[in-house]
This record gives sequence, C-alpha cells and structure tokens, in this order.
Amino acid sequence: MNYSPLKICFSICITLLILLGITYLSSSNTLPNGKSQDGFAVLGTTIKYPTSESFWNTESTSKEKIKAVDSIVNNIEVLVEPEEDIEKLVIEEAPIVEEKKAFVPKIPNLSKIDTSKIERITYPKNKDEFISQLKAHLTASKSRIIHYGDSQIEGDRMSSYIRNKLQNLYGGNGPGFTPIAQVYENISAVVTTSEHWTRHAAFDPSKKRFAHKKYGAYTTLSRFTPYYDIVADSINSDTLQLVKASFTVKPSTKTYGRMRNYTTIGFHYGNAQLPVNLKVFNSGSLIKETELNTDGNYHEIEINLPNTPAILTFELESKMSPDIYGITLDGNEGISLDNVAMRGSAGTIFAGLNSENFAQMYKTLDPKVLIFQYGGNSVPYVKDSLEVEQYTRYLKNHINWVRRKTNNASVIFIGPTDMTTTENGQMKTYPLLPYLNHTLREMCNDNNIAYWSTFNAMGGENSMQHWVDQKLAGSDYTHFSLTGTRIISELFFLSLYMDLIHDE
Repeated sequence: MNYSPLKICFSICITLLILLGITYLSSSNTLPNGKSQDGFAVLGTTIKYPTSESFWNTESTSKEKIKAVDSIVNNIEVLVEPEEDIEKLVIEEAPIVEEKKAFVPKIPNLSKIDTSKIERITYPKNKDEFISQLKAHLTASKSRIIHYGDSQIEGDRMSSYIRNKLQNLYGGNGPGFTPIAQVYENISAVVTTSEHWTRHAAFDPSKKRFAHKKYGAYTTLSRFTPYYDIVADSINSDTLQLVKASFTVKPSTKTYGRMRNYTTIGFHYGNAQLPVNLKVFNSGSLIKETELNTDGNYHEIEINLPNTPAILTFELESKMSPDIYGITLDGNEGISLDNVAMRGSAGTIFAGLNSENFAQMYKTLDPKVLIFQYGGNSVPYVKDSLEVEQYTRYLKNHINWVRRKTNNASVIFIGPTDMTTTENGQMKTYPLLPYLNHTLREMCNDNNIAYWSTFNAMGGENSMQHWVDQKLAGSDYTHFSLTGTRIISELFFLSLYMDLIHDE
C-alpha cells in the first residue's frame, strides 16, 4: 500500500478531530469522595476521557478573594519593623543584647492596610466574654501559650512570628519550649547533644509507644539510655553500666531579639527509676548540681539567672535515663509561647496519653491560652462528609481532654490551609476541604473555641496555586515558604489584634 506524506497527515488530522469530537460526548462524574472524574459511565465503571471544558481548560475560578488577599499581602511589609524581618535574621550574626530599658508596646499601624479584607476570627455566641477572658490571660503578669500543630508549625514556623508579635505587644522574652533530641532544625534555639540521645514521640507511627504513655504536655521525650521498666522487666540495676550524657543550649542568631533573651530556664523530666546526677554549667561555671527525684512523677528544675547565658551545658549521669520532656527558655514576665509540632499528626493523640502525667505537667506550666492547628493531615484520607464529621468529633474530644487539664484556658483553633490534588489533569482544592473547614468552625464555636480559617485567609478554593506562583508556598502545594509563613502569621495576628483592641 502506498502511503504518501499527505495521506498520513490527513489521517492524523481526521483522528485528532474524532478524538476532539468525543470530548463533547464525555461528561463529568462525581465520585464518592467528592472528586469529579471525566469520562463515560459503562456498567458502573467510569472510563476516563476529558470533557471539552477540561480539554480547553475553560473552567474558571473566581479570583476576587485572592485579589483581596493580595491587596493585604502587598502592604504587610509596612507592618514589619526592620529588626523583625526574619529573612534578614537568618543570615545575620546578631549579638545577645540584654533589654534594660522600660517596655514599650509595638502597636501595628492599621491605617496602612484595608482591614475589611482581613479574614476575621469567628467566636462562640459569648464573643465579648470570650475576648475579655482572652485579654485577661494575655495581659497576666506571666502568660504561657502552648501552640500545638502539625508540620505547618515545624521548626517554630508560625509560632515564632506569633510569639514575637505578642511579646512586642504584651512583653516577654525567650523562645519557650525546645526538645533535647531533635529531628529538624529549630530556628529559635540552638541545642547540641552528645551521643546516646534518642527522641520518642507519641505521634510517631514508626516507633512503638511506651506502655506508660507518659509523654508529657509536649508529647515527646528524650532519653540517653534504652527504656526498661525495672520491675516489669526484672532488671538488675547492678548489671547496668553508668552512662554520661550532655547537651548544650545557646541563643539562636536566626531569630528575633526578644527570643535571644531568656533568664528563666526550666528542665522538665519524669519517670526516673534510678538515681540521676545533674550538673548545669553557665559558660563553663557550675551553677547547679542536684539529684533527680526518683518517685516516677513529673518534676521541673527551675534555674533563674540575672542575664541570658551565652551557653548552658547540662551534664547527666545515671545507669538509666529518666524521660526528659525538654527545656523551657523564658523571661521573668509577660508572654511565653511553646511550639509543639507533630509531623503527620491530625491532632487526635492527646487522649491516648497518661492523664495523670499530663495533668501534673500542666499544673506546673499553667497555660493560659491553647492554640491548636490541625486538619491538613486528614484531608487526603477522608472519603465522604460522614468521615469529615467523624474526624471533627474525634478532634473535639481530644481538645476537650486537654482543656480539662487547664485552669480555664482560652482555646483558639487555626484551621487547615488550602490543599490541592490533581483532578482531570488540573490542580484543584481537595473537594471535601471546604466542608471540613466549615465543620471545624461549627464544632469550635459550639464548644467555646475561637476559630480562624487559614483556608479563607488564603483566598479560599483553588487559592494554593496562586500562593505557589507567588513563591509563598512550596512545590508540595501544602506548606508555606518562609515569606508565606510570615504573611499568613501576620494575617492571623492582625485578626486577633483587631478583636483585642475593639473595646479599647
């Protein structure tokens, strides 16, 4: 058979026209998980095939909300003091400077932005009472805030921005909590460990949980020897070798000035079964030596210094390590804010912890405000609206479990970001994410919890693509970049700040 180039070209064109014509016969079908799938339904099975709309990409997304966010984002820069710019701090070596002058609050200049476009916090029906109590908690002589969240706050991201703003507004110093054995860099404190140290997290699925479930208020612990139960495991302590371990702590040069100053150091431990000797050195000089309490309960050793230590060294010696929950680095007054990041967690691990141990630690820490930031890790896995509602109920039970351990702390929930998935070759918001956002808000407001929607603040449905295009979010279409983190943190803080000053 004779095939000329013209005939081949003609055949290709005819074939393409037929394939294009079939797109007008294809339809979009909704799957049980809310996603749409283009194609033909044959005997209950969908054969994938693009529709004419998806082929020509004629589906449009409203950009009005995103443009409104842009109008704020473009002016966020004017609200950030030069010395507060974290992007500069990460490359500058800044000396430790003690703050001696009287505290003067830094008040944002709201005249420089259109505040009507800022996503506001939604409150329970008793909004005025809630805000009044929150203000009282934040303005107390000492106010600890614990910020629990998933990987969006890992490495002190978001928490450090919020902490800095609140400390500039109400006073306070230090980065708060930091673990000993770390799996990611913490920008707000530098911790270096000797060998032997291991990290154990209640939310880590790769490791079996300890039977005692005593992971403390920060849900992680560090050890320098393997864990054994002396009684249950029939361990003869005489057969164990004496182990020495140490770690050092020094201020970070990659964070805000107030966080580089701290004079109140807390060493938090528990579940000590055998004698442990602890020595603490400030720049090589011994400032504390003590034996840890071996009653198995939670305890804190507090160290108060006149000035920020250039480098603290903790030396421990024992045949068996206690569970060390971490250290807190705070000022003498004002705001302290602890960052508790749980990679991969959906926030439903709290009620599985040892209640007595958790309550003991909370009695000492006495948090005035709790911030929970979860939901993103559940988005890819919920299959329908019933699973969204089920997850929300589980989350409510865990938040209330924690809240019952507090002295009537105020609770704020920060909702999940926009997240995208591939649908018919396009990046689109997970179909159940808007419903999750709505359901979380309702659950929170019905349970005396304030709710702030990160999803709406970003611009709503399909806004993640815009944030990625503007380099405000990463190529994983989930996590913010450094600049994006600052922007979203500023948007949350401004929403909170406008409510706090409303009645002033």
